[in-house]
Amino acid sequence: MDKDRKVYKKVSRVTGVADRDRKTHRKTEQGKILPERDKRPDSDKKKDKTPGRKDYGPDRKTDYGRCPVMKKCGGCRYVGMSYGEQLKIKQKTVEKLLGGYGKMDKIIGMEQPEHYRNKVHAVFDFQKGRGIISGIYKEGTHDVVPVEECLLEDRKADQIIGSVRELAGSFKIKAYDEDTGYGLLRHVLIRVGHATGQIMVVLVLGSPILPSKNNFVKALCKLHPEITTIVLNVNNKKTSMVLGDKEHVLYGKGYIEDVLCGRTFRISSKSFYQVNAVQTEKLYGKAAEYACLTGKETVIDAYCGIGTIGLAVAGHVKKVIGVELNQSAVRDAVANAKINGIKNADFYQNDAGRFMIQLAETKETVDVVFMDPPRSGSTEEFMDALVMLAPDRVVYISCNPETLARDLGYLAKKSRYRAVRITPVDMFPFTDNIETICLLTKEKG
Repeated sequence: MDKDRKVYKKVSRVTGVADRDRKTHRKTEQGKILPERDKRPDSDKKKDKTPGRKDYGPDRKTDYGRCPVMKKCGGCRYVGMSYGEQLKIKQKTVEKLLGGYGKMDKIIGMEQPEHYRNKVHAVFDFQKGRGIISGIYKEGTHDVVPVEECLLEDRKADQIIGSVRELAGSFKIKAYDEDTGYGLLRHVLIRVGHATGQIMVVLVLGSPILPSKNNFVKALCKLHPEITTIVLNVNNKKTSMVLGDKEHVLYGKGYIEDVLCGRTFRISSKSFYQVNAVQTEKLYGKAAEYACLTGKETVIDAYCGIGTIGLAVAGHVKKVIGVELNQSAVRDAVANAKINGIKNADFYQNDAGRFMIQLAETKETVDVVFMDPPRSGSTEEFMDALVMLAPDRVVYISCNPETLARDLGYLAKKSRYRAVRITPVDMFPFTDNIETICLLTKEKG
């Protein structure tokens, strides 16, 4: 690749821009649920068995029961349903949407499908008679439903949110009012390293000034010494976006690290990182299997985020080219390559579709393209560029089987690319969201 040409913007040091929210799940997927004793008849429980999982049989001691805010939240559609039944429904959904495109494999489920979310978000508000509350928006509104604990979310993250709520009252910090614009504390975002245990706390405020910030930070760290960094993010706009553009570090390095597929990754507040680390390793393992890597390939990691897929396979290919629009994520990807001592990976800050066209115009040879677009799916521009670039194999990771079906249909009409293997992966138990991985190759003739 001619690096002196101006067709790419290669990133070695970048400055922040607004976060491009990767909609891997709907906003209301923050469903909060409390465990409840299994009240079903024994005859129903006997149907609960899932192969390889002993605690899903009739002797299972806990049931997910009824969620006290399920109807208001709208995220956890499958609360009260056995996990085996959830997997059956998701398998049938994917088969209905994608079965006509290629060979369908069995869905990959979780052994422990609870408390898997390593990214937890809570919105703060004031409620008369209760004071400061934290929780989720009532479905279809911006009314806050108070929540103490969620079966999906990391337990420690929920505990820290509770502590922030209590400290806010003690320090007389007022919750932000979306209608009047008055108040300070808007949101709290927690990110937890699944393998490292490192914890980031992001305080999203309506102003850059946090009264008694040093004492507040000390008090929070005393309650939770496992916290490794605290970031103040400023969002002073009337917007539905959680994070604002400006932020500064109150404690620690301003980022956390986690280990995924044997690689260490730096994660900042705005960077996309899969919320279910356990299933992500299975997902990426399947992606590498589909790619049939021999060590001689040049691969593109499109929509690369912080470089997780590309860096995970870097040891099995000749070269990795990552492209991502989010400048903050690309900064992390560059740092992650250095952290892991990977020298055969370059990352570029660019629109993935335009970047692919530029590659094709320079006659660059690419063997495999990994693509992991947002929930809205890929674009016609990107897929047209993909056809121009003509890689031998395309591994499409999708968080929305409906848009995947649309994109597979588009490629079938416009090119010789056909899906040959499709595997659903349950990244979001108790919700109706489904991750799917698909291998496409060029049809002969």
